[in-house]
Amino acid sequence: MSHPTSRQRIRPAGLTPAGRFGLAELRLALAAPRPAAGLTSDWRLVDGLRTHTRRSAEPDAGATPVVLVHGLAVSHRYLTPLAVALARTHPVYVPDLPGFGLSDHPRGAYDVARHADHLAAWLAAYRLPPVCLVGHSFGAEVAAAVAANHPDAVRALVLAGPTSDPVARSRRALFGRWLVDTLREAPMQAPVLVRDIWDARPWRVFATLSHSVRNSIETDLVRISAPTLVLTGERDPVVRARWRCQATRLVPDANLTVVPGAAHNVVTTAPTAVADAIRHLLTPRPALTDR
Repeated sequence: MSHPTSRQRIRPAGLTPAGRFGLAELRLALAAPRPAAGLTSDWRLVDGLRTHTRRSAEPDAGATPVVLVHGLAVSHRYLTPLAVALARTHPVYVPDLPGFGLSDHPRGAYDVARHADHLAAWLAAYRLPPVCLVGHSFGAEVAAAVAANHPDAVRALVLAGPTSDPVARSRRALFGRWLVDTLREAPMQAPVLVRDIWDARPWRVFATLSHSVRNSIETDLVRISAPTLVLTGERDPVVRARWRCQATRLVPDANLTVVPGAAHNVVTTAPTAVADAIRHLLTPRPALTDR
């Protein structure tokens, strides 16, 4: 059954206008492959590529696993604050997509479809029950494709800061919006970005950006059957209000949550608020009864 689209605003405690990401978060982000804050690293061979995953312990065998999918130019690293926030109640997995982070580099840069195929194969390799798939930015494009093409693998879906806005679907326009976003983000995120670009190589980042602007995410959004949350920061210049509302309307069963004070990297700078929104999405809905 389709549920009416609604908008929710979450006020994260203590969030500064630029978001929170300090020295402790930086150390945690750069820790892999060393264990840190309950997170460990492992590698599995997926479609011929040695794929790195940062993961938590499993706190409850009955809890829905949450899989976090990073955006372009980045890796598992910037998602570690959210992974730690979620790990209190759910097993959390943060794979590095092919060519990023600590995963193997394929010959070329994968487009959305190939990343989605790899992620579906990764889910099969881990033999997970239906998961809550959380994709951020370009990762939301990948997550939407997986949810549309592999509905049995996805119990719930979170599209955090989903790219790309149809009115800014060019490399120049999207890159321009990201430049504006850098002025609104916590400065301590910069070393993580530099490390991730170094690992991926600038040419791969540029090629992935090209794939993103060629991908019409709308064709996947309308085919998603899982309960979905579209989540953005209020000050996100990449995913502006018109596009986040449009994306929410396109999904048959979706709600919108906007986090005040946060910019594009809301999953990094407001992890507690985002984790709470994900838990709310996974809370069983009351059954409808006839009166």
